[in-house]
Amino acid sequence: MPLDWSPLVDLLRRHERPLLMTHVRPDADGMGAQLALHDALAAIGKYPRVAIASKLLPRYEFLDPKRTVIEDFKPAAFTDRDCVVILDTGTWNQLGDFGDWLRKSPLPRAVVDHHRTQDDLGGLQLVDTTAEAAGRLAYELIRALGAPLSAAAANHLFMAVATDTGWFRHPNATAQTFALCGELVAAGANPTALYEQLYEAASLARFKLTAVALERLGVRANGKIGFTEIALADYEKTGSVPGDTEDLINYPRSVEGVELALVFIEQPGGGTKVSFRSRAADVSKLAEKWGGGGHKLASGARLGKPLAEAREEVLAAAEAVLAGQ
Repeated sequence: MPLDWSPLVDLLRRHERPLLMTHVRPDADGMGAQLALHDALAAIGKYPRVAIASKLLPRYEFLDPKRTVIEDFKPAAFTDRDCVVILDTGTWNQLGDFGDWLRKSPLPRAVVDHHRTQDDLGGLQLVDTTAEAAGRLAYELIRALGAPLSAAAANHLFMAVATDTGWFRHPNATAQTFALCGELVAAGANPTALYEQLYEAASLARFKLTAVALERLGVRANGKIGFTEIALADYEKTGSVPGDTEDLINYPRSVEGVELALVFIEQPGGGTKVSFRSRAADVSKLAEKWGGGGHKLASGARLGKPLAEAREEVLAAAEAVLAGQ
C-alpha cells in the first residue's frame, strides 16, 4: 500500500525550520534523501538544515565541497530547529550522539525509512520496506509537498536510488525503479558523472586497504559463507581511513558459491562492526541478535567484543542459519 504522506506534509507545512538527519556513517542514500528534501523545502519557503552525526566520508565530499549545507551535528548549534525528519533509519543505535539529543528533545519528529528493523523514536513513522531506497521515499514526499524537483535534487535522488540498488544490479531494482530514474534523468540527474565520482575516483590508500581485505578472504560452510576482516592497524599501514571499508562487502559476496557474506571491522572505541549480505537468508534477523538490523538481504550490527572473538561468534551463528534453511 502506498504511504499516506498527508500527516508529514501537514507537519512540514506548519513548521518553518526542520532539521534533516540520517544515520551515523551516512551513505549516498541517506544523504541523497537529505539533500534533495533540503532543496525542495527551501524552494517552498522553509529554512531546513542538514546535519550528520559522524564524519563525512572522503568519497562524499564532492556533494558539498565547501560544506555550506551538510553540517556536523552539535547540540548547541541546532537550538533554532522546530521539527526533525530522520531519513534512512528508524533505530536508536544508528543515530549516535544525535540519538541522545533526540531522546531529550520535545520537538515533533518523523521517520522516513525503508528498513525492516524499527524502534519507536516517537512521532510519525513513514516506513515502506518495499521501497528500494530512502531516495524513493524522499521523492514521494517532495511530490506530496507539491515542491519543485530541481536538477540538483534529481541528481541527489538518482544517486540515492542507484547506490542502494547496487547500481541497479540487486533484486530490489524493479521496473518502477527504472521508471523513477528515467524521470530523474529527464529532470537533470547525471548518472555518468555520479558513477565516475562514486566508483572511479578512489584514493590509492583505499585500493591498498581493499588489497588487505582480498588477501584475507576466507570461506566457511563448504564455501557458502564468505568473509574478510579489517583491523585498526590496517588503516595506518595503508594510509586509509575507516570510510574506505564501505564497499568491501562486495568481495566476499562475489566469491563463487557464497550465499552469505560478512565483513568484520575492528572499531576505534572497542568492539567489532559486522556487515551482512545474503542472496536468500534473512540476515536482518541474524543482525538483530546483536542489536543490529536492516534489510532482509543487507544488514549490520556491532558487537562489543574483540575482532577474533566476534568473528567466530558471528560465523557460528551464520552457519546455523544456513544449516536451518
